[in-house]
Amino acid sequence: MMRVLFVSNGHGEIAIADRVAAELRNLAPEIDIDHLALVGDVPTRNARDVGPRRRMPSGGIVAMGNARNILRDVRGGLLRLTLQQLAMLRAARGRYAAVVAVGDSYALWMARRVKAPALFVGTAKSELVAPYGPGERALLRRAREIFVRDDVTAAALRRRGIPAQAPGNVIVDLFAAGESAAIAPAAAGFETVLAVLPGSRENAYADAAFLVDVVACAARGRAGIGAVLSIAPGIDATRLSALLARAHPVTILDAAQTPFEITDGERVIVRAWNGDIGPLLACSVLALGQAGTANEAAAAAGLPVLAVVEGAGRAHGWYRRRQTKLLGEALVALEPSVDAAAEQLGALLDDPAARCARGAIGQERMGPAGGARRIAVRIAAFVRSERERV
Repeated sequence: MMRVLFVSNGHGEIAIADRVAAELRNLAPEIDIDHLALVGDVPTRNARDVGPRRRMPSGGIVAMGNARNILRDVRGGLLRLTLQQLAMLRAARGRYAAVVAVGDSYALWMARRVKAPALFVGTAKSELVAPYGPGERALLRRAREIFVRDDVTAAALRRRGIPAQAPGNVIVDLFAAGESAAIAPAAAGFETVLAVLPGSRENAYADAAFLVDVVACAARGRAGIGAVLSIAPGIDATRLSALLARAHPVTILDAAQTPFEITDGERVIVRAWNGDIGPLLACSVLALGQAGTANEAAAAAGLPVLAVVEGAGRAHGWYRRRQTKLLGEALVALEPSVDAAAEQLGALLDDPAARCARGAIGQERMGPAGGARRIAVRIAAFVRSERERV
């Protein structure tokens, strides 16, 4: 039996599972790869999506005792979905040589319902931000292979007798930073490109509106400044353009990857982009982002990241505070007002040395590339050894 099941627990975790699956397919094409998304409904490219899935109101942000988000998800069908997923995993016993949990300890707990050897790719926790607690460590001891996002976390777990490895943060590998001709139409006419990353959850619409307002304000008086607005999978470009049109002139374009643009007078200041963000990050000088994984990918690419951490009713403030601790000075905490945030953006645009210094911090915090392949090598070796053992 040469079949592996990935179980992911979050929007970014879907992308991470898919990236590791791509490497596994290249290394071991004889292994069949399935994927169950406990959170979200974005399809994968390199695995066969299986089991029940559904987009929840919170977008999967239910940690830290967030009772409001948990209640919203329960009303949105979370309990029924979880029971369906549990039934699917229990019914899958005997079908897989291994199960790879991607995300947090909940993903690992769910993955172990299959009663197959479990491997863990920890994406949520780090000693820099939130260490693994006693209950989580007890669960990690049940995993056959444990991959965490940084060396300091792996060392802390090993001191407690848990054989964790830090092969590299897969987020660094998610978006190839090479040049792409496809991004050229989105950035056409912009001498200095800003990446706008509002995220993939429901609050991305409101966050995009705020960030576009900030760009429009900062661009006045600065010739050549333009932003490319990344539309994540699961975000409706038509709905987003309609929302932005309430405050700015929006022109719908006859182009698959650049669906609309925003003007200020005769000047285009923002274009939408629904392609991969790797080429966007490669041509940008900084990122304005309310995203999770995409913000960290921008930091890994050496870009300073500007984000509203809290205030003015911002959603998921605790999550952004955690990301601030993780990225350190690579993340600039924006004021929650358009004028104040635009002033901060302008100051960073006018200070290339500060951008370079903050970008270097982000790259150091995120670590080097290659983690996805190293994890895939370990998964392939484990599955092959299990086959030989049987």
